[in-house]
Amino acid sequence: MTTTTPALAAGTWTIDPVHSDITFSVRHLGVSKVRGSFTDFSGEITVSEDGTPSVTATIDVASVDTRNDQRDTHLRSADFFDTDNHATATYRSTSVRADGEDFIVDGELTLHGVTQPVALNLSLEGVGPGVQGGSVAGFEASTTINRGDFGINGGAGLVGEKVTLTFNIEAGHPEAPSN
Repeated sequence: MTTTTPALAAGTWTIDPVHSDITFSVRHLGVSKVRGSFTDFSGEITVSEDGTPSVTATIDVASVDTRNDQRDTHLRSADFFDTDNHATATYRSTSVRADGEDFIVDGELTLHGVTQPVALNLSLEGVGPGVQGGSVAGFEASTTINRGDFGINGGAGLVGEKVTLTFNIEAGHPEAPSN
């Protein structure tokens, strides 16, 4: 079942990477969490005339940043992301469902050359006027994946299997009237 989001005007809403972030957290040694982000990404939300949205996004996995160069280099290696062979991760939605006042975005995440179904818990944070005209919309989405499902098995016993991904997104629509 799909649902509509009447607050969003039809057309293409482009993700603004300057005002957005994609972050992750994963357990380290079972006692703490390591947090990081991907600093290079792009995407868009396309809203059909009937109000049904779809999402596509691409992440440059080599842009991983945990504020530790040695760890980031290790994450880019074949032990983890293997960015020489799998430079990007992509997400493509397949449906959107209402979940109270929020939404569940079902889709396919391709990471490390493996595609798996992934559902995002999504909230529309608001729609307002853009600084340069048009409208902007804010979204927050999150999910937890098992990195082993994507063939990322390095760090066994040191790094947890579950990875929480959070997407704080601002997207702009240059022609949409602001609400």
